[in-house]
Amino acid sequence: MGWYTPQSVAPDLSDILVCGWTACAEGEHLLVPDACMDVLWIRGVGIRVCGPETAAWSFTLPPGTRSVGVRFRPGSASPMLRTSASELRDSRADLSDVTDARTERILLNRLENSEDHEQVSVLEDAVRSWASSSFRHDPVINHVRTALSEHSWNVSSLADAAALTSRQLQRRCNDAFGYGPATLRAILRLQRFMALARSRPALGLAESAAHCGFSDQAHLTRECRRISSLTPAALLRTQAPDWHGSDTVVALTEGDAVA
Repeated sequence: MGWYTPQSVAPDLSDILVCGWTACAEGEHLLVPDACMDVLWIRGVGIRVCGPETAAWSFTLPPGTRSVGVRFRPGSASPMLRTSASELRDSRADLSDVTDARTERILLNRLENSEDHEQVSVLEDAVRSWASSSFRHDPVINHVRTALSEHSWNVSSLADAAALTSRQLQRRCNDAFGYGPATLRAILRLQRFMALARSRPALGLAESAAHCGFSDQAHLTRECRRISSLTPAALLRTQAPDWHGSDTVVALTEGDAVA
């Protein structure tokens, strides 16, 4: 991908992280929502927590700016960082704002004194430390994430399956994902479209839309523009479909996989 390189995470973290990554960026880049949160270090800037996004956003960095990060699976970061994801929605914060100054200082020192190839592992070690002290799998959140990664379920069906009211489900999703189940469904549906396009590049847009739960190609186009600011064809020409490397935040059905 040139300026950005995703990499697989250690097997013991695969339920929490979707990938690690390194980047040496310059100029302007567009980021497309994927329901994930990142903890990243930017050389000369510090450690940032990137909250879940509801729409695409762009950033510009000076030439040669190096950064490394880990990307959390949807819903995994908030219990570990002990903060509601909704407080970080569409925003970036210093790590000390969601943990404490000592935690940030220790991690920053390790990153600044590590070799480039070791820095993702340093962040993974931090995630292990946070997980050992605070991470607990929430069965409701696991159910919502798994269900919506595979299919565009309606909110009432999700709530019924979790034995919650729709309002209760909304609150739980806001805390874990940063927004409600309807927004999560839309973002993961678009991620599923990109994953399918990678898996079956010869499939047309109309058929891909049907596979992924859009009512038709026009629905796909509207949602793609709303979330990514691009048409489906233009989105597939960006780095977004390869953002997670060999892994993905969604699941394709057997019929969607490469024959």
